[in-house]
Amino acid sequence: MPAAVETVWPLGAVLGEGALWNPADGCVWFVDIKKPAVHRWRWSDGATTSWPMPERVGFVVPRAAGGFVLGLKSGLALWTPGSDPRPWLAVDADRPDNRLNDATTDTVGRLWFGSMDDSEAGPTGRLWRLAPDGPSASPQDGPYVVTNGPAVSPDGATLYHTDTVGRTVWAFDLSADGTLSNRRAFVRFGDGDGYPDGMATDAEGGLWVCHWGGGRITRFRADGGRDRAIALPAPQVTKCAFAGPGLDRLVVTTAAIGLDRTAHPQAGDLFRIDPGVRGWAPPPVAG
Repeated sequence: MPAAVETVWPLGAVLGEGALWNPADGCVWFVDIKKPAVHRWRWSDGATTSWPMPERVGFVVPRAAGGFVLGLKSGLALWTPGSDPRPWLAVDADRPDNRLNDATTDTVGRLWFGSMDDSEAGPTGRLWRLAPDGPSASPQDGPYVVTNGPAVSPDGATLYHTDTVGRTVWAFDLSADGTLSNRRAFVRFGDGDGYPDGMATDAEGGLWVCHWGGGRITRFRADGGRDRAIALPAPQVTKCAFAGPGLDRLVVTTAAIGLDRTAHPQAGDLFRIDPGVRGWAPPPVAG
């Protein structure tokens, strides 16, 4: 039986991205990269709040010390809702045409995030890891035109990262000290799949991959085999996250950019799905 897909916020985001469940406040957080804005949707009653941003924003992730880390075009910033973002760490300062795009934390709270060419033309993007003991970050893999994902297995042993233009999801062994090794192709998308975008892992180790241009999310088993797919009424699916008190629902961001909203009236909306499996919630950024 097809999974029920519910529209929970008919937002029509230009480039919705970065869906994230924050257990501390019972809210789903995400961004509209090109509006630009940070959005919050409250699980209990559906209340919505939006904050305009001074520049393009690729992700919003809670911080254990309080507030949030934002991935802006200029780099990482610290932010408390209602205040202005405070610049924290410049990233790719020598590449002014780059911006940050998508992020996750691993099981111990290390922040992993991507940089990319804002015009989506050249391979100038990389996968970065934030140091846990101070405002410094180091590139861990690349180059890419468009970075996406990333996601970490619930046991903390595998990191997945998306090369969207290359239509490939890469997997890495992730050591206890945050070192990546054994890079291998986990999934390659064909022409009919669209392009792999954001991802989330469930409690059983399955990887849920969003299809940009494919209008669906596919669950892949830990061995890379396709398990099942869930169609959405929006072709540009960007990010999913397990959410809710039981972590038994998927929330999904989408994008309306470049589409005729008459033909695709739900493009850019926020959706909720019952995937039939529980997930886990990556912790706040540590340090």
